[in-house]
Amino acid sequence: MPHPLYQPEKLHHGGRLRAAAKHYQLPLEDWLDLSTGINPNGWQAEAVPADIWQRLPEEEDELIEVACNYYGAPSLLPVAGSQAAIQALPQLRNSSRVCILNPSYAEHAHAWQRANHKVSTVTPNQINDALPHTDVLILIHPNNPTGTVFPTEQLLDWHAQLADRNGWLIVDEAFMDMTPELSITSYTASPGVIVLRSLGKFFGLAGARVGFVCAQSQLLNQLNNLLGPWTVNSPARWVAVQALQDFIWQESTRRNLLIASNRLKALLTQHQLFPAGGCGLFQWIVSRHASDLYEELASQGILVRYLNDPPSLRFGLPAHESDWQRLDMALTQINRKIPNLTEHTP
Repeated sequence: MPHPLYQPEKLHHGGRLRAAAKHYQLPLEDWLDLSTGINPNGWQAEAVPADIWQRLPEEEDELIEVACNYYGAPSLLPVAGSQAAIQALPQLRNSSRVCILNPSYAEHAHAWQRANHKVSTVTPNQINDALPHTDVLILIHPNNPTGTVFPTEQLLDWHAQLADRNGWLIVDEAFMDMTPELSITSYTASPGVIVLRSLGKFFGLAGARVGFVCAQSQLLNQLNNLLGPWTVNSPARWVAVQALQDFIWQESTRRNLLIASNRLKALLTQHQLFPAGGCGLFQWIVSRHASDLYEELASQGILVRYLNDPPSLRFGLPAHESDWQRLDMALTQINRKIPNLTEHTP
């Protein structure tokens, strides 16, 4: 059973490795972190030139041009990770009716609620019915943690309905790099289509805090004025330019991540943990035993992402063969210790 002092629903993000190490009293270096959905074999940056560290960020560098080319966006604004945009966008609208997928990345709902908007949640099947009563529709695409995707035609139809009342369609494409053909960045010249991208997941550069807002120029100017100057530091801008132009790495990484994601799905299935969804960077299982399974894995120094509604776990990708074997052995030991703990419950 979960430790009486541990409340996994209060940990809104993966990657809380130091907190987990302290709580379970296991050395930090002994942990296997599968909690973030970040590419564990991300793009490897060269040493940043010394003069880059000495200069303030310059908007006239090539970052915007390179990013527009990579994302296929007519215009965009670099920001300090998509989280910066998530927190700022609610401040650009008067009180609105906001509809967000559930389950999904919780920071969207938190940001709009803090700005005193009326927030409700929907499942994918409820969007059509909710749309007439919605001013802002927010989708994570592919969804985190379910992996749900929508046809481009459907997204554009929802936007058209919202546009009739000056509404917004916000699409958080944090996990889209694996499937760029599903992106709607090329449509962001239309008023009210806003797409968020970042280098955190696919490129594995979460620590650089580089994100982009793809939208109509007028909205980007409003957002830029709100955020102020130097939102992305010079070294991060330099690294982003290099990573976004490394097309050979990008193509090979898409292939490798697909293989790894399928391997993870097969491994979990082998242990009676049948994924209910996922994408190229994670797999998601739903089970009434999710909290207990989380605790059992954590007791062996393996951190995954726990979600409370519904009780579920998101597994990121192991980085090395030894990590794959460690996860396999841990699940085997859990099955032996507590039979049926890994039995799937829809």
